[in-house]
Amino acid sequence: MADTGGADGRDRLTITAGDSDGIVVLALVGEIDYDSGDLLRHALRGAEVRTPPRVVIDLRGVTFMDSSGINILIAAYRELTYLGGWLRMAALAPAIERTVQLVGVDSVIDCYPTLAEALAA
Repeated sequence: MADTGGADGRDRLTITAGDSDGIVVLALVGEIDYDSGDLLRHALRGAEVRTPPRVVIDLRGVTFMDSSGINILIAAYRELTYLGGWLRMAALAPAIERTVQLVGVDSVIDCYPTLAEALAA
């Protein structure tokens, strides 16, 4: 697993990358917003090198997500799908799930209650 968050604590988002049977698992902790967006984009771009790129984002540790986070996820979904892969989201905290539902992201990107369910789907 690789931790792509800042060691000095300046980044409000920490991303730990792992692998589960060829599926990239990105475990996020903190806030997804304009300031942390580049960190998430970078982690998602790293997953694109797989063939096919299959990614599950574990959001159980995310406490806030604004429109920039939504846009990053939609762009990643489009790119991964174009490359013949997929993107799934797992374990959304209630506030994050509500945001995702309000803007309709859950009708585009598959969401699962747990990481295990997202990996098994």
